[in-house]
Amino acid sequence: MTATVLESMRTALRGPVVGPQDSEYGRTRAIYNAMIDRCPAAIVSCADAADVVAALGLIHEVGAAAAVRGGGHSGSGLCLVEGGVTVDLSPMRWVRVDPDARTAEVGGGSLLSDLDHAAHGFGLATPAGIVSTTGVGGLTLGGGHGHLTRKYGLTVDNLLAADVILADGTWVTASESRNSDLFWALRGGGGNFGVVTSFTYRLHPVDTVGVGLTAWPVDATREILEWYRDFLPQAPDDLSGFFAVLVIPPAPPFPEELHGKKMCAVVWCHTGDPDELEGILAAAGAPGPPAFQFTSPMPYPMLQSMFDGLLPTGLQWYWRGDFFDRITDEAIEVHHRYGAEIPTALSTMHLYPIDGAAGRVGKDDTAWSYRDATWSGIYAGIDPDPANAETIRRWSVDYWEELHPYSMGGAYVNFLGADEGQERVRATYRDHYDRLAQIKAKYDPDNFFRANQNIAPAAPG
Repeated sequence: MTATVLESMRTALRGPVVGPQDSEYGRTRAIYNAMIDRCPAAIVSCADAADVVAALGLIHEVGAAAAVRGGGHSGSGLCLVEGGVTVDLSPMRWVRVDPDARTAEVGGGSLLSDLDHAAHGFGLATPAGIVSTTGVGGLTLGGGHGHLTRKYGLTVDNLLAADVILADGTWVTASESRNSDLFWALRGGGGNFGVVTSFTYRLHPVDTVGVGLTAWPVDATREILEWYRDFLPQAPDDLSGFFAVLVIPPAPPFPEELHGKKMCAVVWCHTGDPDELEGILAAAGAPGPPAFQFTSPMPYPMLQSMFDGLLPTGLQWYWRGDFFDRITDEAIEVHHRYGAEIPTALSTMHLYPIDGAAGRVGKDDTAWSYRDATWSGIYAGIDPDPANAETIRRWSVDYWEELHPYSMGGAYVNFLGADEGQERVRATYRDHYDRLAQIKAKYDPDNFFRANQNIAPAAPG
C-alpha cells in the first residue's frame, strides 16, 4: 500500500484514510479485544455509502484483502486483516425512528447504545445484545440475542430490510420483497455477502423493565443450575434471565463483603409489570436463599449499558461458545468445577436463553439454524494484563472442550474463535450451509468478503 495509493484513497473518500505512517494509526486500528494485534495497510473510514463504494473499488484495484468494521467488538478480531484494508463504518452512526410504524433505520456503524437511546425516546426497543458498546452490524448479521429474545425473538427476527454494497460496488436493498434470497442469508450468515450500510428494524413497546441480580456462592452452582434449567424454560416469555459464573466486581450494587468472591448468578429482565419481578423470584423456588439479590424497575437502556463500565475497550479477550438444547447433569458438573476455577476477576461464563419467541420461528425462515436450541453459551477469558493471555485462553478452551460433548455441535457465529476451523463454521449453519454457499456464489462469487467466519462460494454447476 504505497503513499500514492493512500493519497488516492484520501482524494476519493470523504472520510479519513489512515496508514501505518500516520500518528493516529495505533489508535485507529485498536479494537475492543486487545489480544488482537493485526496491522492493516490502511483503515478507511467511510462517511456514507458512496465512500463504501469508492473504497471497495480502490481495494479491488490494488488487489488487497478487505475486512469490515462496525463496532469493532469481534472477539476473534475479524474486523482487521493483516496487510489489507479495513473498511471502517464507525462514522455512519445515525438512527431514524418512526414511532407510528414502530421501526428504526440505523446506520451500519451504529452501536447498540445509539439504537437503544433513540428508540427509548418513544418507549420502544428491539432485541439486541447485553453490552451497549456493541456494534449493530456484526451482532445483527450473526443473528443477535439479548435480554428481549424470549419475548420478541432474535435481532434478525426483527430485521425488516438492509441496504447492502456488494463486492462489485453495486447497491441493493434486501427485504422479504427485494432480493429475498440475500435477505434470508443476511439473517444469521455473518458478513459474508456485502457491506451493510443501514438496517431497518421492527420495534416493540419496551420502556421500563424489571431488572434483577441474584447471586449465590460458587459452591452452590450445581444446585442453582439444576433449578435454573428447569425453571426458566417453563416461565412466561416476559421473563428472561441469563445464568453466569463470575467474580463479583468491586462496585455497586454489590456489598463490599462480596467483592472479589466467585459466585454463580442470574441476571433477570422482566418485560411485564416491572414491580412484579421481586414477587416472581420469591415464588420461583430457588434452592436456598441467595447471598445477594437486587431488583428494581429500570429504563431499558440502563440495563443494556449495565456492564459497559466493567468491560471497556482494551481488555484481553478469548472466547468460545456452543448451543445447548438441554443442560445435562454431566454438563452441570463441568460448570460447577470451572466456576470454582475462574482464572481472573473478569473471566466469566454465560448461558443466554434463546427459546420463547425465538424458538417459534420456522427453522428455515432465516439462515440462523438453531431454532431448537434453548441456550447460547459463551466461555470468556478476560483480563487487562497481556501476561495473562495464555491463562485466560487455556481456561476458555478447556471449559469448552469438556462441555462440547453435551452441546448441539455448533455455536452462535459471533462466539466462534478465529482458530476453530471450517468444520465449526459448517456445524454452526448445519443444513443451511449449502444454501448459503449458493447465495454467496451469486452475490460474492470471488469470495471478496472472506475476513469472517467464511462461507466459500459454491462451485459453478
